[in-house]
Amino acid sequence: MKQQPISRRAVLCAALATAVPPGAANSQEGRDPASQEPIDMRISMTFEGRTMTATLYDNPSARDFLSMLPLHLTIKDYGNNEKIAYLPRKLTEKGSGPFGDEQPYDLCYFMPWGNLAMFYGDYRHPGLIRLGRFDGGQQALHMRGEFPLRIERI
Repeated sequence: MKQQPISRRAVLCAALATAVPPGAANSQEGRDPASQEPIDMRISMTFEGRTMTATLYDNPSARDFLSMLPLHLTIKDYGNNEKIAYLPRKLTEKGSGPFGDEQPYDLCYFMPWGNLAMFYGDYRHPGLIRLGRFDGGQQALHMRGEFPLRIERI
């Protein structure tokens, strides 16, 4: 029986499969993927001459968001309790999990629409992943209107 030659694709797939040991792709192994614990990931959001700062939580969605920075987006009002900004792509949803202590000045990701949700009033809504919490300048969220927004790592 004649043996078929191995394709370049098969060789490449085999090489990649053995190059990354199991578990190495997830360097946060053993951590709660929906963690609400702040870590040393800080960002600034600037619009209309005002700067807000936030500390991100230790979850895969927050780390995915951080990997996209810096970003130039548009921030606009939504409802009477939040501002939103659409991201260029959806974030991983591995950071999702229940949380029941919603508070104004939470920074969240709304999974169905793929947008940031920056709350300045009370809220409760399914489909959110909490990315972090504003810790400075958050009063800017109360300013009505639509503005260019720059988000960067501190």
